[in-house]
Amino acid sequence: MASVAESTQNPTSTRIGIRGMHCAACVAKVERALSQTPGVLRASVNLASEEAQVEYLPAQVSLPGLGAAVASTGFEMVERGEAAQEEVERQHRDDYLLLKKKLIVSALLTVAILIGSMTPLLSFLPFGVPVWLFVLTTPVQFWVGGQFYRSAWARARHGSSDMNTLIVVGTSAAYLYSTVAVFAPGFFVTVGQQPQMYFDTAAVIITLILLGRLLEARAKRRTTEAIRRLAQLQPKTATLLRGEGEQEAVPVEQVQVGDRVLVRPGESIPVDGIVRAGSSAVDESMLTGESLPVEKQPGDRVTGATLNTAGALTVLATKVGKETALARIIDLVRQAQGSKAPIQRLADTIAAYFVPAVIATAVVTFCLWLMFGPDPSLTFALMTFVAVLIIACPCSLGLATPTAIMVGTGRGAEYGVLIKGGEILERAHTLTTVVFDKTGTLTTGKPAVTEVVPSETLPERVRLSRAEVLRMAACAEWHSEHPLGQAVVQHAQTQGMTLGPVESFVALAGHGVEARLEGKLVLVGSRRLLAQRGMQSDGLLEHGERLSREGKTPLYVVVNRRVVGLVAVADTLKPQAAEDVRRLQRMGLEAVMLTGDNRHTAHAIARQAGIARVLAEVLPEEKAAEIARLQDNGAAVAMVGDGINDAPALAQATVGIAVGTGTDIALEAADITLLRGELSGVATAIELSRRTVQIIRQNLFWAFAYNTAGIPIAAGLLYPFFGVLLDPMVAASAMALSSVSVLTNSLRLRTMRLGESAP
Repeated sequence: MASVAESTQNPTSTRIGIRGMHCAACVAKVERALSQTPGVLRASVNLASEEAQVEYLPAQVSLPGLGAAVASTGFEMVERGEAAQEEVERQHRDDYLLLKKKLIVSALLTVAILIGSMTPLLSFLPFGVPVWLFVLTTPVQFWVGGQFYRSAWARARHGSSDMNTLIVVGTSAAYLYSTVAVFAPGFFVTVGQQPQMYFDTAAVIITLILLGRLLEARAKRRTTEAIRRLAQLQPKTATLLRGEGEQEAVPVEQVQVGDRVLVRPGESIPVDGIVRAGSSAVDESMLTGESLPVEKQPGDRVTGATLNTAGALTVLATKVGKETALARIIDLVRQAQGSKAPIQRLADTIAAYFVPAVIATAVVTFCLWLMFGPDPSLTFALMTFVAVLIIACPCSLGLATPTAIMVGTGRGAEYGVLIKGGEILERAHTLTTVVFDKTGTLTTGKPAVTEVVPSETLPERVRLSRAEVLRMAACAEWHSEHPLGQAVVQHAQTQGMTLGPVESFVALAGHGVEARLEGKLVLVGSRRLLAQRGMQSDGLLEHGERLSREGKTPLYVVVNRRVVGLVAVADTLKPQAAEDVRRLQRMGLEAVMLTGDNRHTAHAIARQAGIARVLAEVLPEEKAAEIARLQDNGAAVAMVGDGINDAPALAQATVGIAVGTGTDIALEAADITLLRGELSGVATAIELSRRTVQIIRQNLFWAFAYNTAGIPIAAGLLYPFFGVLLDPMVAASAMALSSVSVLTNSLRLRTMRLGESAP
């Protein structure tokens, strides 16, 4: 037995919430502080989920110690336990509503400020327009923009800076300069000039950035939906069998390993277990993604949250609570969503060095002009100081990425490609491998008749034509609720066949159906049904084996104990799937199939789709591990799926892509949703990402080019040689020009056509 001292040396893992992060620089600071804490083995911080996954030694560091490390960076650690989840969600909802209210107020005030700055419409107001511009801008600057000041101050207290610092420096410079210009205009007056006001600049910057924060908050709220919907699949109650058939309904949390649970038709199975009595078909599509119900007999395993469709089952509980497959999938989604995305924002990284450099340049400029500048030296010093700050305002830098992303995501929506956020759009351009789930993604997800084979070895008098074999099978399956039987009936109806009345019908669980029609005994089912009834396949065995190798299910049709033919049923490839795969391959991407289905079926479908690499017979909880294995080998992986079993893999992938016809869980866990359910959207999303990232890089280049060229001029570098001193008004114009160029460049995305999927 291990001692307490030994057990405390074992590493443990925990998730902690972190409040206040807004950019990749924030993530880097927190991650660095946690990783450098003694006793912490590994720390991964995720901006979207506002969480850190920390592996640590309890003997060396405690949760309060982790909280202290987070606090040292100016952020706050918040509880992330199950009991606190409701409170956390309520706080996020309140923060979102407050942010929305601030944006509305800011937008209305900013419109009024722009009107007052650009037109004489407000000239009738008392005290003059400048005073009213000051009154309108002040609440935008300090109430709406208060969160930027608080965050920048928190970073400054710990000797660092981030995008909030850029926002505060730029808007404060414009606001304070304009305020002095309103109430002490003589302080700035030079020969023949009046001071310029920049209230509109400060208000517009704050309003645009707040809009971006609101969109970010919406995306963060949606990241919890996948977990919530998964948890809702778990049945709330279970029927326990006690003593001599006594039944007791109890909350599912009270079920223990070893208990016997009764599952009636139409009920969800509450626990993982083994069937002890009864037989039924269990719909596992919500867990496995496979469309065909699986026959369950005594001794077979069943999984919690799957649906019992036919007979009653008595299940012996083997895994309950957090040990069930569904609970493990939920945990996998949490871990994947909480892991660190392998991408850093260039603007935030440079901002950590750019802001201190700009402030230092402005201070040095002020001091030099104050000491060596012409009279009035204070006026020259103040003008150059403000000009440096204004021309270095992060407007274009802040717009470089979000404007391209807003246009890119809007363009994607026109093509039926819904992209969850800007980070996803940036990340998708790095993809090298696209992994497809089989059922419902590459295939239609619904069984259909693919072939009807009549027996050719029977005597002529009892031999049936292909149409007669199909009609007899469809009549026998008329009352069947099994998806395979329904597929046969639907196919016969599409052929215009009239299905005659059935005199009797019996469903043979796990084998097929038995019906009496037109005075004949008709059986439709598997080879096991033939073996059970002691009948031979009369020359159809070879056809049946061939169909099985092709991934199809052969249903043998028997009339009066003679096997008259067979009907093949299969989940068929989507019509355009092969072309969509070829398009990805032309883009230099590798296509891979990942499925829980058997190898024969998987390889048969893969050949039709043109996919060479197949990962078959993969259990639901192992799919995320397969994605991680590909990533460990250097691949940037997109996972395309539609079932709940795909949710952990969708979250683990570099980019998760869900087809719009899939389950809500897959749609919530995925980063990109194909609203039309067409696989052409995969290539469209990747191509859109590549073009958007190209635009972003161009925007960042020009944004920095304006600043690097403009700052020396604003500092007065040209004055000793040419007598040119950059007026703050010109600095503001240059800043506006940089913003216009960024916006214009981003809008080019609206006219781009994307490959072969144009609407």
